[in-house]
This record gives sequence, structure tokens and C-alpha cells, in this order.
Amino acid sequence: MSRLHDKVAIITGAARGQGEATARLFAAEGCSVIMTDVLSAEGEAVARSIGERAAFMRHDVSDEGDWASVVDHALARFGKIDVLVNNAAIAHFAPIEETGKADLQRLLNVNVVGPFLGIKAVLPLMKQARRGSIVNISSVDGLRGTTGLSAYDACKWGVRGITKAVALEAAAYGVRVNSVHPGAIDTPMLNPEGMADTTPIATAMGIPFGRVGRSPEVAAVSLFLASDDASYVSGSEVAVDGAWTAGLNTNITKLDD
Repeated sequence: MSRLHDKVAIITGAARGQGEATARLFAAEGCSVIMTDVLSAEGEAVARSIGERAAFMRHDVSDEGDWASVVDHALARFGKIDVLVNNAAIAHFAPIEETGKADLQRLLNVNVVGPFLGIKAVLPLMKQARRGSIVNISSVDGLRGTTGLSAYDACKWGVRGITKAVALEAAAYGVRVNSVHPGAIDTPMLNPEGMADTTPIATAMGIPFGRVGRSPEVAAVSLFLASDDASYVSGSEVAVDGAWTAGLNTNITKLDD
């Protein structure tokens, strides 16, 4: 259990769900983690339960000053930054006609501006060290379009694009940048009522595995990408979706001449 031995990671949106699972797994694998979120009480409780390897900071990812504070705290507490996991995100479910400019801007601030500023904040340190891993949590909705999620889809495609561009910019410095694309995962965003049996959700969505995914399954992919096991992996996009997107573009209707 030492795949991240002596590494230091910043993980956003770490108070619950995928971010919490990632923080717990990273710490178990020898990593020191700076957990950030706007949910202070929940985040502090998770950090306490993890122990001395974890520290929590309240953090608005859309605020450049907050990012500077997080980086300064990570350096003061642990001395370096090896990994950034841009996990924080929010959603808005509505047709485009019912999605206002303010709705779009709110999502862009968290889901796109947040990762963008995070990368800007840590990349100079990683380039100087000539190592590092940035893991951007996108979505299957960054690989396709989904009815009622135009604003969210725009953000997650944006995260995918930022990942590709920065992977190229950082390659010469040994810094790796990849995106993870979770499908239907059992988090408060998907399952706000906390239903124990999520099979009906998977059935309704047509997920080939016949079940909704779990946060630790996403965390395990982030662990791989953060670790030295992925030393030659950069600019990639990894779907964690129970084969949900495997059938994209396969049902093509041939038009008669």
C-alpha cells in the first residue's frame, strides 16, 4: 500500500463522494493530501478521520486568491506538490431553453475555471521539479452529449480540451496530465436520497454492467494516473462507466442512395 509513498496531493471537492474516496485511497497509499471543498464541516470531519496525512482547507476553486492560499498551505505543511486532482464540480439539469446565462456561468466558474486556475497554480512548481501528475475529473458527458445537460456537457468537454492542451505544454517537463470520465456513480449528485439499491437507475440509463459505479472505482483510476505506474501516460481520457460509452457511434443508420 505505497503506490504514492512520499507524494503530496491537492484534491478538490474532497468533502464527500468521489473526492472523499480519492483522499482516503491516496492517504492509504502513502500520500499526504490537502483536501479542499466549500463544505467545511464535512471536509474537516473527513480529514480528521484520515489522520495526520490529511489537512482540510475551505476553498472556492473559482477564486485565484484561494488557489494561491491552498498552494502556500500545501508547501508550508508538506513541502511540495506532486499531484493535483481537479474533482470539484456542480451540475444543472434543464433543457437549454430553461438554462439561463447565470446558470451557465455558475457551472463554468466551478467546472472549468476551477481546473484551469488549479493547473496554473501548480504547474510552475511541477515544471521546476520536472515531475508531477494532474488528474482532471471530467465525465462521460465530456465524451458525448446528453439531453438536459447542455451547460454541464459544455464544461466537461472544456475540461477534456484543457487536459489535451496542457498535456502537450507540460510534456517536456515530465509532467503528466490526464482526464477521467466517470459515468453514473453513486454519489449525492446522482443519488441524493441515498437509495441502497441503485439497480433501477442503471437499468433506466441502459448501463451495460447493470449497476451504478462506486466512488472508490473512480478513485482507483485517479490513483493509477497519479502514480509512477502511469509514467508514460499523458493526454489520455479514461472512461469509468461500466461500458456505457463503449457503444457510441456504433448504431449508424445507412442512408439509401
